[in-house]
Amino acid sequence: MQNMKVSGPVLLAIALILGCGGGGNSIGSSNTGGSSTTGTTSTTGGGFTDQGEANADLAGVTIFPAANAWNTPIEANPVDPNSDNLIASIGLNINLHADFGANWNGGPFGIPYVVVPGSQRRKTVTFEYEDESDLGPYPIPANAPIEGGAAATGDRHVLVLDRINLKLYELFDAHPQSDGTWRAGSGAIFDLETGALRPAGWTSADAAGLPILPGLVRYDEVSRGEIKHALRFTVSRTRRAYVHPARHWASSNPDPNLPPMGMRVRLKASFDISAYPAQTQVILRALKKYGMMVADNGSNWFISGAPDARWNDDDLNSLKGIAGSNFEVVQMGDIVTP
Repeated sequence: MQNMKVSGPVLLAIALILGCGGGGNSIGSSNTGGSSTTGTTSTTGGGFTDQGEANADLAGVTIFPAANAWNTPIEANPVDPNSDNLIASIGLNINLHADFGANWNGGPFGIPYVVVPGSQRRKTVTFEYEDESDLGPYPIPANAPIEGGAAATGDRHVLVLDRINLKLYELFDAHPQSDGTWRAGSGAIFDLETGALRPAGWTSADAAGLPILPGLVRYDEVSRGEIKHALRFTVSRTRRAYVHPARHWASSNPDPNLPPMGMRVRLKASFDISAYPAQTQVILRALKKYGMMVADNGSNWFISGAPDARWNDDDLNSLKGIAGSNFEVVQMGDIVTP
């Protein structure tokens, strides 16, 4: 019998179905434990369901194929010739900040996600930016967590991972309606098997036209000791431009010394991480090996992650000791200037 090649996304589906892996709750387990920050229960099996598992353990399997940009190491790539100016525009003396953790305003904070089975009921979503949104329908469970909570006035992201059909559904400015439908600013559907990009010039649930979930720092992977993908971060000023794998811009400023959406930075190899807490070292190793991409306009050097009550906020706060001057821009390819 010939050997069968199994892709990363297929392994993700198998892992989530079987509930393999450790260090937290995984799909298929009846123990919600601390991996769910909303206190909801998981669902298994077929038939109708309207419940998902929030911030579930993804069992150590990465999202998208290994060759996808999110999963590609860049520690040996050349430095961009304009790196000094680009880093200076973000802030040489501004420090990193974990925009996620265990306790803020009474509970865990960050960008949540929910994992659902293939039988999850689909919901109709209407969009403000319909011309650049995937119309769906979207498999949003009744207990889908909204970034910032039900009363939030911020980005209100909703991220849904379909573990059977291997699709990622993401919404920006999502609001449930009384008739069971949803209203959102924009929405995007990503195929986990192909990792296909958005059409050129299209937004997503993120300003850069990128998926959000693949760039989050998640407790389940940090607890295993390794992050195997690039991270997502924000800057306050961007250029009217984007670079692969981003597909969209969110600025009117053509200044070439401002970062385009999708620009990737990495922590300098010479930066000594040995004195940092173990939890923080996992993040810093990923920042050296995979870097992080500009995904949205926001506070400078803010790194995104998923909420979890098990984060050690004191450890995460140690990131604030790392200044922007310790980063460099990875050499960019063609910069699209619409």
